[in-house]
Amino acid sequence: MTAPRLGVLVALHARPHSDTDTVIRAVRKDLGSVSPQAVYNVLAALVRVGLVRRIEPAGSPALYEARVGDNHHHIVCRACGTTVDVDCAVGKRPCLTPSETRGYVLDEVEVTFWGLCPDCRSRTVDSPPPIPGPRDVGVHQ
Repeated sequence: MTAPRLGVLVALHARPHSDTDTVIRAVRKDLGSVSPQAVYNVLAALVRVGLVRRIEPAGSPALYEARVGDNHHHIVCRACGTTVDVDCAVGKRPCLTPSETRGYVLDEVEVTFWGLCPDCRSRTVDSPPPIPGPRDVGVHQ
């Protein structure tokens, strides 16, 4: 276990759903000098061995978290991008079953819920129309 690897894990436990720049700043605060490339390499290695999970909400940079090995999903605020964990309400992984697998052996389902967080909702004086999400792109009503 190298100091950068430990620094990244500590940063992600303290700051779940961090982007790479946030992880770099946190590791530098704790360790002093560390190159961005070292942090990128550590993140990739930790994801590869299953100690860190990479999530990619549509329209956002990749986020990393140390909560792995369970069946949870995420809620993302459309306005500020805040991301929080939400446990799966039913079943074991995968908790959604497709109508067909087309020959694939499925081992994971990723679900992202979108909405407005309580802080952004409270800042909304009038109720504007919802901000389009990834599934709304190209949809005409």
